Amino acid sequence: MQDLLLEIGVEEIPSAYMPGALQALADLAGQKINEARLPYSKITVYGTPRRLVLFVQGLAEAQEDAAIENRGPKKSIAIDPQGQPTKAGLGFARGQGMDFSELVIQGVEGIEYLFALKRDKGKESRKLLPDLLQSLIQALPFPKSMRWAYFNTRFARPIRWLLALYGDQPLDLQIENIKSSPVTYGHRFLSNGPQPVKDIQHYFALLEEHFVILDQDRRQALIWDQVRQAAAAAGGEPMENPDLLEEVAFLVEYPTAFYGAFSSSYLTVPPEVLTTSMIEHQRYFPVFSPEGHLLPGFIAVRNGTDYNLDEVRAGNQRVLKARLEDALFFWNEDTKEPLEQMAGGLKNVLFHERLGSLQDKVERLKKLAVFLGATMGMSDKNRLERAAGLCKADLLSAMVYEFPELQGIMGRYYALQHGEETELAEAILEHYLPRFAADELPATGTGISLSLAEKLDNLVGCFAIGIKPSGSQDPYALRRQALGIVNIILGRSLDLDLKECIAAAYDNFSAIQPENSREDTTREVLDFILQRLRGVLLDRGFSYDVIDAVLQRALRDVRDVYVRVKTVQDFKQSTRLQDFMVVYNRAHNLSRKWESPLIDETVLEDPSEIELNRTFQSLKKDVTDSLDKALYSQALEKLSTLRPAVDLFFNSVMVMVENQELKAARLGLLKSIAELCNQVADFGKLVF
Repeated sequence: MQDLLLEIGVEEIPSAYMPGALQALADLAGQKINEARLPYSKITVYGTPRRLVLFVQGLAEAQEDAAIENRGPKKSIAIDPQGQPTKAGLGFARGQGMDFSELVIQGVEGIEYLFALKRDKGKESRKLLPDLLQSLIQALPFPKSMRWAYFNTRFARPIRWLLALYGDQPLDLQIENIKSSPVTYGHRFLSNGPQPVKDIQHYFALLEEHFVILDQDRRQALIWDQVRQAAAAAGGEPMENPDLLEEVAFLVEYPTAFYGAFSSSYLTVPPEVLTTSMIEHQRYFPVFSPEGHLLPGFIAVRNGTDYNLDEVRAGNQRVLKARLEDALFFWNEDTKEPLEQMAGGLKNVLFHERLGSLQDKVERLKKLAVFLGATMGMSDKNRLERAAGLCKADLLSAMVYEFPELQGIMGRYYALQHGEETELAEAILEHYLPRFAADELPATGTGISLSLAEKLDNLVGCFAIGIKPSGSQDPYALRRQALGIVNIILGRSLDLDLKECIAAAYDNFSAIQPENSREDTTREVLDFILQRLRGVLLDRGFSYDVIDAVLQRALRDVRDVYVRVKTVQDFKQSTRLQDFMVVYNRAHNLSRKWESPLIDETVLEDPSEIELNRTFQSLKKDVTDSLDKALYSQALEKLSTLRPAVDLFFNSVMVMVENQELKAARLGLLKSIAELCNQVADFGKLVF
């Protein structure tokens, strides 16, 4: 066993590419090494802006031998009745490089075939690895790749050097004009020229000596520790932002964090503006007081040592000052006019060529938000109409033009600045929520109504004109819109008839003459939302069979689906489950193809069927009442009490008798029982 090391030296790779590139490097390496039949102990990948590194520990020095079975023609085709090989049999042997007598006959699913059994002796790893590593490098995927000079190879950035070691011996491989050699390169500015590498252990030590912290996890932990210390020294705490931390870790090879300051006069600007400017433009960590107030300072991370750090700090402060000056200017300009005045320009902004302007969208939102608010008993008509009329106005502000991610956030500030009531201002922000998985949900009645209206309008409008997600393509983020609807309804425990709401949203598009009908659009959008609900329920730990059993019912209330799924999942663990499933299965299996649940009680003759019908009819009203109140567990428990009567019935009578009237009455009774059970879910879908 020997260790394998591959280093791909490159121009600086964008930090956003690195997590995916490292995962692909590990996955592809494992796949190719396994396909080459080379046992190994462990694969580890490392990455910095200038290098991708594969480290394989305990890689076998030779392939495992392989037994190869090649199936040929059927015996009846390969051997004639006299036992002599046919042309087909001889041709197969010749193609395998074997004598016909060396072939064997083996049965496959009752049919005998000719087989050529071979043993492929494993080759030395050293002979296989150059081609394997070259194919690995060329197979690495990136969001965008490039060619350089006059070469055809595509990679994230130009490859500058290659290092490949197996044990303490270098491997020869070549990508275009780059030949591998036993050298590496340290930090771009803190190390000089190529550094000869003796062996793999020397490689790791050498990078440390030349200011490269190779392990991205260690680099990230070091950065966060430095950031916290720098913030604490200034009397504050850094913003916890895992995405920013990961990004910064892939921007540097040798991190040094430092504190910088800016004028407290900029704190008059909303903190979200300042933090967005620091994070998105400069990759700085904002600093907050222990009470949660933004401080006039930031933490930056330098790619290097603390040499001449004061000058570096001053440079970063100058750059940030220019950014904050812009932000202050935008804030002052935007607050000169109220949102209502900004909103006047929405008619000049196209929302979609088929769906009209932003003003057209706002008018639709007014109608739908009022409808939803009335349906849910939330907010009032005037507040909802005004919130809908102002919710898109900040898109015309200078601040949102510069920082699009602040849409809604700035609208809230501008509304408060000009005296709008608090709930209305909150609704301007909340109508975008949730923006991503685990984001907060709208909390106010106005915000909930407007958020649902926004998402339903987007979904229904796109489906109505034939725009639907396909595969990985979802340019209008319709899946996210549907997930938002599901999460709001579940998170706020809303009773909402989605079919009715979707149809109401569709009616607002009558002026554009949609290509899809009201009925088709409503059905497709409802199904689309319920499929997102299915994914949410799976993520919450519910079993697929329970979810599918409930979704088989023609349901349109997300919260009701959730209640049913939870009830059935819990009931699967109940002591009453066995009794219930006996009732359901015996009734359902026999009456499955029977259409009518009608029961002619006058023809029932056996005491067991008369008793079953009496018990069922007396139980039916209680079960129906429980179903109407969504007390599904109570309904299932009541139905399970039918078991003694059902068992007695099947032990006493034959259902499929020649007397057609009696047969119909008995099947109708069983059909009625099965249908009442299926009011909760399709229990035939459950898996035990």
